[in-house]
Amino acid sequence: MKSIGIITDSHSSISQKTAGELGITVLPMPFFIGEECFYEDVTLSREDFFQNLDSGVEISTSQPSPAEVMALWDKALTEYESILYFPISSGLSGSCATASILAQDPPYDGRVFVVDNGRVSTPMHRSILDALELIEEGYSAAQIKEIIESSRMDMVIYIGVQTLEHLKKGGRITPAAAALGTILNIKPILKLDVGSLDAYKKCRGFAKAKKTMIEAIHHDLETRFKEPWEKGEITLMAASSASLEDTALWAAEIQEAFPGMEVMCDDLSLGVSCHTGQGALGIGIAARPKRPL
Repeated sequence: MKSIGIITDSHSSISQKTAGELGITVLPMPFFIGEECFYEDVTLSREDFFQNLDSGVEISTSQPSPAEVMALWDKALTEYESILYFPISSGLSGSCATASILAQDPPYDGRVFVVDNGRVSTPMHRSILDALELIEEGYSAAQIKEIIESSRMDMVIYIGVQTLEHLKKGGRITPAAAALGTILNIKPILKLDVGSLDAYKKCRGFAKAKKTMIEAIHHDLETRFKEPWEKGEITLMAASSASLEDTALWAAEIQEAFPGMEVMCDDLSLGVSCHTGQGALGIGIAARPKRPL
């Protein structure tokens, strides 16, 4: 029997294909389009998701059922001695709290470790990669949970949004503010930091929004993340709900702004894209988790 397995959900921006390459399991998130339930990257493609979103069809997210979660755990525990389970941040969904309760009972107690380090999308993907490295280094599942959760503050991501429509639908801005912002070409920037997705700044035009996000990352590297940056322990991240062409241009723009730094680029998970709509671009940084002395 293998030592430690990893299960996450599709809020991590990890596709089923990439999951197979990494040797992990990704639980697809359920989405209701109208009255029908679909599963991200299984019965719901990104193209179909955005087509429905843009056409005004009502789309809502949902938590996976406890039965679905436990079925994955049961299967994994026939192959692994212990499991690290990475659900979406507890600050964004109740699924983490549900999983934590389930993990306290037999046969999961002491074998399933629910990791909550306040992340979603590309930062969550980065945490999975960190966990895989820690497994290779010989840490136990309990130690890895502690190390990863201790690094929860060592991440930030900024997301520039093209449309105000979905922020209005989600109740993050009022209809009046959305209407005025559209007239004035206001492009908001959201900040994802330790489990919450909040407003950061408002810019006139998307070019200004992109420039503002890059400036914010420069500032963060020179202040809050200065020590790990100087040690070469920073991952630079890009995320997008835009077209392949616009995503590639954004990644190249980031690369030009931060020469010598590799850019990890993902699609924004559909759970985040529900709030940002199509065309959103993000940039972020995450520090390598500190190992115990």
